[in-house]
Amino acid sequence: MHTLAPSPTFLSDDFLLQTETARRLYHDYARTMPIIDYHCHLPPDQIAADRRFENITQLWLYGDHYKWRAMRTHGIDERYCTGGASDWEKFEKWAETVPYTLRNPLYHWSHLELKNPFGITEILNPSTARTVYDACNEQLPHLSTRTLLNHFNVRVVCTTDDPLDSLEHHRKIAQDGFGVKILPAFRPDKAMAAEDPIALREYMQKLAEVTNREILTLTHYIDALKSRHDYFAEMGCRLSDHGLEMVYAEPYTEGDVQRIFDHLHRGVSITPVDVLKFKSFMLVQFAEWDHEKGWTQQFHLGALRNNNIRRLREIGPDTGWDSIGDFPQAASLSRFLGGLDDRNQLAKTILYNLNPSDNEVIATMIGNFNDGSVRGKVQFGSGWWFLDQKDGMEKQINALSNMGLLSAFVGMLTDSRSFVSYPRHEYFRRILCNIFGNEIEQGELPNDVHWVGQIIQDICYRNAEGYFGF
Repeated sequence: MHTLAPSPTFLSDDFLLQTETARRLYHDYARTMPIIDYHCHLPPDQIAADRRFENITQLWLYGDHYKWRAMRTHGIDERYCTGGASDWEKFEKWAETVPYTLRNPLYHWSHLELKNPFGITEILNPSTARTVYDACNEQLPHLSTRTLLNHFNVRVVCTTDDPLDSLEHHRKIAQDGFGVKILPAFRPDKAMAAEDPIALREYMQKLAEVTNREILTLTHYIDALKSRHDYFAEMGCRLSDHGLEMVYAEPYTEGDVQRIFDHLHRGVSITPVDVLKFKSFMLVQFAEWDHEKGWTQQFHLGALRNNNIRRLREIGPDTGWDSIGDFPQAASLSRFLGGLDDRNQLAKTILYNLNPSDNEVIATMIGNFNDGSVRGKVQFGSGWWFLDQKDGMEKQINALSNMGLLSAFVGMLTDSRSFVSYPRHEYFRRILCNIFGNEIEQGELPNDVHWVGQIIQDICYRNAEGYFGF
């Protein structure tokens, strides 16, 4: 195996830990806690097949739109991102880009991911690219999808699945007796996408095929979707997930929704207000089913997706052309959660914002509906997407601390398609311990390391374990 010389200071064992107390909190309490990855985009078919990767590019760069955005900004042609270049050429171009990502979280993430699981502490750049590439590839025969999950001490993974998904891969994994729970999460965004009547009608037709029933009326449609919700529950699902610009809470009547559905079923365009009414109605249905089953509903709010029309047409969605949106959040979120709460139909809820200007909005909103029935019933989710970096995590932690109870927080997730993204949990834990450690040494918190360590372990693992009931 290739031997790579470590960098003497960068990425040391005490990386990001600025005080002795922070170091104690991390090494003695946080570091070895298991992981519950309750929201990610890992492909369950690869776990079912226990896939092994031919090279590090396939494991590390395929599907990673974070890296693609940086490469494009650095002037790298699309051929080396999503195009037809060889895997070595793609890795070489990424290695060329990495030295220029200083102060971007990609610099930290990339080197953390090389260190764990590969044990490589060399800085990645053009001069080390071939050595790093070969050193990683030599280890890949021993690093399948399942061995990687075990390596990172993952206990539960919740994938993101459309209601139409057969969940056959989840079934196979469960039958295999794999020690890590791989559970589906119900993501019905396409089922309420009324802004595209033609696509929604096609979705209705596919739903009819999957459920082996006729869908001619709104009642038929809701019953068919409910049957899929029930099926997901049978397969161990405990969470739903919604990726929305904002939570929709437009007032509607039963007659409104019946009329709108009839138009949608025929593939007829509807007004923007009718789109909002249909989405609002559908969200309430999903929320009530989640409450009935004791699930947790997750809302990822504020992404402005597919901004580059040309690239969307050429290479499709989820390829790195999304950004933060500036959608209003507070009023509709209050109406939606308040309406459910008023009928005692509010499920456990996690709210994630993409726009950092909404941090305090979300941090205060959750307190409106934490009713004492469940510890941390409504949660301010961890820094998401563009915010799951050091500054974004610190701001989320501080907003939650100032306006809620950080001690009840269910902690970090990966939100990733990569099996080597779990050092993001390490990153979060180091940042969390550093905040507590610094404040203890500054006299802002009592010097009770054992008690604070227990709180940190709760945030890293135990809160999520109790909250989701896995």
